[in-house]
Amino acid sequence: MAITRESSDTAATSTLHRGRLGVLGIVFFVVAAAAPLVGMTGAVPVAILLGNGAAAPGAYLVVGITLLLFSVGYAAMSQRVTNAGAFFAYIGRGLGRNAGIASAFVSVLAYLAVQLAVYGFFGGLIANEIGVLPWWAWSLLAWLLVTGLSLLSVDVGAKLLGALMILELLSLIVTSVAILTSGGPEGLNFAASFAPDRIIAGGLAGSAGIAFAFAFASFIGFEATAIYGEESREPKKAVPRATYLAVVVITVLFALTAFAIVTGLGASRAVEQTAALSKGLTNPAEVLFSLASQYVGPWMAVVMSILVLSSLFAGLLAFQNAASRYMFALARGGVLPRRLNTVNRRGAPAAASVVTSIISGLVIVIFAVFQLDPVLNLFNWFSGLAVVSIVLIEILVCVAVIAYFRANHGRENVFQTLIAPIIAGVGLLLGEYLLMSRFGLLAGTAAEGVDPTKTPWAQSPIGWTLILLPFVLLIVGFIVSSTRKRVNEELLRDVIS
Repeated sequence: MAITRESSDTAATSTLHRGRLGVLGIVFFVVAAAAPLVGMTGAVPVAILLGNGAAAPGAYLVVGITLLLFSVGYAAMSQRVTNAGAFFAYIGRGLGRNAGIASAFVSVLAYLAVQLAVYGFFGGLIANEIGVLPWWAWSLLAWLLVTGLSLLSVDVGAKLLGALMILELLSLIVTSVAILTSGGPEGLNFAASFAPDRIIAGGLAGSAGIAFAFAFASFIGFEATAIYGEESREPKKAVPRATYLAVVVITVLFALTAFAIVTGLGASRAVEQTAALSKGLTNPAEVLFSLASQYVGPWMAVVMSILVLSSLFAGLLAFQNAASRYMFALARGGVLPRRLNTVNRRGAPAAASVVTSIISGLVIVIFAVFQLDPVLNLFNWFSGLAVVSIVLIEILVCVAVIAYFRANHGRENVFQTLIAPIIAGVGLLLGEYLLMSRFGLLAGTAAEGVDPTKTPWAQSPIGWTLILLPFVLLIVGFIVSSTRKRVNEELLRDVIS
């Protein structure tokens, strides 16, 4: 690698510690970023009530299969590229340096946005349940802890996330098994949830599209496996295995839990019961909590309410690590200031992590000063922005995989290098369309007087700003890369050439 040609002192401060993470350690970070319990309490009730009803589990399964196909080319690419800036390194290899760097700008935006969204949800949830302090104070307390943990060795964060995630997964699995074993009020109705005609009922431009949009939003974070390639043991094996394992775990967990929720409610009454328990989606978490109390015991609902907070905190740490490693990779490539490519003695990208924290801290303060709502504004706006950004980059990765392997033949087969990326790319393009057309519902930015459940594309000015920002930043990044003269060409060749 080009980095090893530098002096030993420089290399020691610009190289992430290797061999810190195994397959399970990477999976912990990725599944934590997906925040399964948050998705099941927040997104599934919306997908049932406003989307395709009892067939919402099928929408999650279809999206999971699409992302599994995406992972085929993604994992094949990880055999050729091991870098902390995975997406931009892959796109750069396939579509050229300028496209790679442009995509990196969007990736940084995505991970900063989703972390800010989680800060808003975390602070708002604790302020409502515990009180004592305003939401922004709770968010800043979490911000301090996340910043501190991100400066430690990456395996420390993996161990913490692993412990929290195991408890979270157990609560969902135990509740799901209890419901499915009992059969609910109507028994197991697989056709109602997984029959193709039920899944697309209402049309992709209508209610089915709403369910798919929320399903895509629930999977954000799964793609972060390759970010930890440099810090993993045997990255050529660990990254592909972690990618497949993470996607399969998330897909099975989401589809299983969603099916258990529908079964517990009764397939024929799922929409009606969801509306009643969630009080018209003003408290969507109550759907799962009520079922947990009924089929397992009230203690499980209490445990879940606590684990929602730990799930959010785990997500904050996972996205902090993802954003800081992208900044680190960009700095090492000479695009961002070189001071951001340094690591501390624990092997963490300290400077990039501190900058990530400064940005998120400033946004939290700005939202607090202007008295904006932590959930309706900070969470909804930035989560919508993040998922549109991530899916845009995933589409570019599909194109880059095809282009790269056409020019660089190897032992990979045609399914890995062409068929799977094409199918995944088409699915992701459809997903991006659904996310953008339903952005007013997803982010709460519909134009005044418009019902976003019935009218797609009707956006307020803030909605259009958030939708277009990733595309504008992609263009800006391409221009910056094309015109920048003082880029460290040697490191760029190492990273994405």
